[in-house]
Amino acid sequence: MNHQDYMRLALELAERGAGWTNPNPMVGAVIVKDGTIIGQGYHQRYGQAHAERNALQSCTQDPWGATLYVTLEPCCHQGKQPPCTQAILDAGIAKVVVGSHDPNPLVAGKGLEILRRHGIEVETGVCQEACDALNQVFFHYIRTRRPYVVMKYAMTMDGKIATRTGASRWITGPEARAQVHRDRNRYAAILVGVGTVLADDPLLTCRLEGGRNPLRIVCDTHLCTPLDRQLVRTASQVPTLVATCSTDPARIFPLEDAGCQVWTLPEREGHVDLSALMERLGAQGIDSVILEGGGTLNWAALEQGIVHKVQAYLAPKLLGGRDAKSPVEGLGVATPAQGIPLKHTTVTRLGADLLLESEVDVDVYRNR
Repeated sequence: MNHQDYMRLALELAERGAGWTNPNPMVGAVIVKDGTIIGQGYHQRYGQAHAERNALQSCTQDPWGATLYVTLEPCCHQGKQPPCTQAILDAGIAKVVVGSHDPNPLVAGKGLEILRRHGIEVETGVCQEACDALNQVFFHYIRTRRPYVVMKYAMTMDGKIATRTGASRWITGPEARAQVHRDRNRYAAILVGVGTVLADDPLLTCRLEGGRNPLRIVCDTHLCTPLDRQLVRTASQVPTLVATCSTDPARIFPLEDAGCQVWTLPEREGHVDLSALMERLGAQGIDSVILEGGGTLNWAALEQGIVHKVQAYLAPKLLGGRDAKSPVEGLGVATPAQGIPLKHTTVTRLGADLLLESEVDVDVYRNR
């Protein structure tokens, strides 16, 4: 095995922490001595031991003189856990191979500098593209302190997310729906509009065995969410937040009594200010949001510039209908040249369906 092979193993280990480490990064580590793997570990949960310490703890022999492969630059500051650089030094590791640099200002090259200063050989950039992609959410959050927002929808090949009657179950097949639940496990929160709550009465939970439910958020400008909706009835078991512009205690208190959090936020063009919502979520440690709303909320999110990635599940069927729902509504742009630019598109087959994923070219969009 070579550097890339060991780092790929570290990446596989890191993925096991998906959904549990937020807002910390996912990190995997492998320790190799004389061509043999003697230890491996990953960051399992927020607040618990980091990958490097777990790998050192698992060693089957003395790691003195070994090489440590880690997907992200080791931390060098005291947080909920002590600095990993000190654990590496104490263990007598001779070489550290790193995938990604850590943009956290508390680290940002300082960890590597400490290791080099103490005579440890350091090599960086091994499988960097894959290591960077693993922590796309963390990198965004640590730089901006705002959530990374993924706009997700399922549509037919004629661009419909529901029939003319509003029926939408099921547009896609079981493989695509399983992927949705994997993402609900991965991301910290899920956001819908009150229209979706009224029309579909969704539960918005993760159905994976052993999975983690995201924080459920409803944008409800005038606080019209009925108390008999599944989201409200299960709010004491699954964290649920209602974002509103209403200050009416008669509407707020019943939802709070049911177990919901209610945030009163500024109004923007007659609706909840989504940018203000993202600011407050970020301050609460929410690093990522899946947007599973309808066309109105999707357009508002795009218009306010909070979307960073688009996931479009494409089903091989046609619904037709002039009045059938589309994934992005609102006013829209006037000309094709004004369209919201996307980049880095990938295509994944999921059973009979396709998943198209693209990043929003935020810089181009905001500077037009």
